[in-house]
Amino acid sequence: MIRMDAVKRAQTRFMNRVHARLSTRAKPAAAFIGHPEPRTVGSYARGRQLTAGNLLFAGHLVEAPGAIIWDIPPPDDAFLEEIHGFHWLDDMASVGDPKTRQTAQTWLFEWITRYGNGTGPGWTPELAGRRVIRWLHHAIFVLGGATPEQSHAFFRSIAQQTIFLNRRWHSSTPGLPRFEALTGLISAGLSLQGMEEQADPAIKALGQECARQINEGGGVPTRNPEELMEVCTLLIWARDALYEVGRAPDMAHLEAIVKIVPTLRALRHADGGLARFHGGGRGIEGRLDTALAAAGVKAQAAQDLAMGYARLTGGRTTMVIDAAAPPSGIASFNAHASTLAFELTSGRRPLIVNCGSGSTFGEEWRRAGRATPSHSTLCLDGYSSSRLGVTSRMGPIERELLDDVPKGVPVEMSRASDGVRFEGGHDGYVTTHGLTHARILELTFDGRGIVGEDLLVSLDNASKARFNEKMEAARLNGIPFDIRFHLHPEVDAAIDMNGAAVSMALRSGEIWIFRFDALCDLALEPSVYLEKGRLRPRATKQIVLSGRAMEYATRVRWSLAKAQDTAVAVRDLVQDDATLLN
Repeated sequence: MIRMDAVKRAQTRFMNRVHARLSTRAKPAAAFIGHPEPRTVGSYARGRQLTAGNLLFAGHLVEAPGAIIWDIPPPDDAFLEEIHGFHWLDDMASVGDPKTRQTAQTWLFEWITRYGNGTGPGWTPELAGRRVIRWLHHAIFVLGGATPEQSHAFFRSIAQQTIFLNRRWHSSTPGLPRFEALTGLISAGLSLQGMEEQADPAIKALGQECARQINEGGGVPTRNPEELMEVCTLLIWARDALYEVGRAPDMAHLEAIVKIVPTLRALRHADGGLARFHGGGRGIEGRLDTALAAAGVKAQAAQDLAMGYARLTGGRTTMVIDAAAPPSGIASFNAHASTLAFELTSGRRPLIVNCGSGSTFGEEWRRAGRATPSHSTLCLDGYSSSRLGVTSRMGPIERELLDDVPKGVPVEMSRASDGVRFEGGHDGYVTTHGLTHARILELTFDGRGIVGEDLLVSLDNASKARFNEKMEAARLNGIPFDIRFHLHPEVDAAIDMNGAAVSMALRSGEIWIFRFDALCDLALEPSVYLEKGRLRPRATKQIVLSGRAMEYATRVRWSLAKAQDTAVAVRDLVQDDATLLN
């Protein structure tokens, strides 16, 4: 099986190379049918850093003032993917001054000179689609002041890439990579003279892909919130491009947007960021709200769970809980062992978080970020609730998949006496320890208090027998567990009340108090916050409750509450002073 996969990957790379070279015979597009509008939004600060020669891609910082980006030896394949996808053009276009424009033009036209003949690492459907979208959105920016020869080279290259996409989009990985390829193909077909015939099959294919990849609940197989946002953004771009030329999108395309939007709203924290689960980050600042506004879908609450996540809201407080089993199979290449973990945000300040994806900091950080101890939930005996198994290649990079995930994750949402209540459980530790983890969370209507309860229970005779085996192996000392609450780096925390509580101060001025009621040890330990766009992980802290399961049923109660002197509404005007290169 592994050998067959390797052969198939080699064939795909070979065919990509063949069609990349064949597409060089394409006649260049003569001009734009209409001036394309920039839809992507970049980072002004990052654009300034790129112009200054501080090149941060895939977690690697290269300081090379005045250098051409293609002259830099790539540290790894992820670095190569980022620079050949031209996401950086969004950032440079957001600056827009003459020096930045000149740098962007130099890099783009040098790409055409070096790789426009179909050679180099950038010739995969997803990278070509990503690149074409950026070239179209920022065409006015990069063609301003260009010579006739440069304009001719630009149109010739983008036509070549469009034909390549038409021939190879179907070989891209289903999901976000294929949506990128098809959106690039549609955008080019609608924008370029002579490329109109490329659009029709792509419009139909995009509708079919929406029907396959977007489920009835508005989710994607990977359960990655940031990926869902990116897919929604691409679908909106493709829809608007079709409307602008008087074309109608496929009905499945439009239905997918309608289904996705309520799910994204449910995964949005009070501060506008996404919940960070299964390899996804908070998203580029403002990207989520821009997508929700552009979707044109009437605001509505998601029914039941949203892509397997439960959302509790009260006052200015939001909680998002991973309330389903992780993805399995090929969709689990970025999945985390995060079942029953939660994130908590108060106003515009995150309080309880998960560590996040460490993929931009190297494979070791990536593996660590996927483990249960990197999430705000219970970890039993050092085991993760889901375990890594076989590897599979995603593009140029090999990824470990999850092959041992919880089979049962029952969940119930209800009203509590003074708020909302979540009850859930998973059997991820039944085969290893004979214990089921259950979690109950209650959030008050005013958002000022959370009561939590974590239980470890042996539910049947087989589970009790397995638990007894583990107890004997531990010489009846019990099975150790840790309940972790990872704090955002901007939270100031300290143990209080002679070790019975933890006080946490937010930059808004709010004070939260953590307490517990069980035979556990309380500690405030180091943790990390793994954030995309940073040079290194950010140091932070975590609250850890440690204990031992001695019987068939173990219960730990805890609470989080705003201090009594914290106002109901805090006017939070504190500005974040964090920079990208930290």
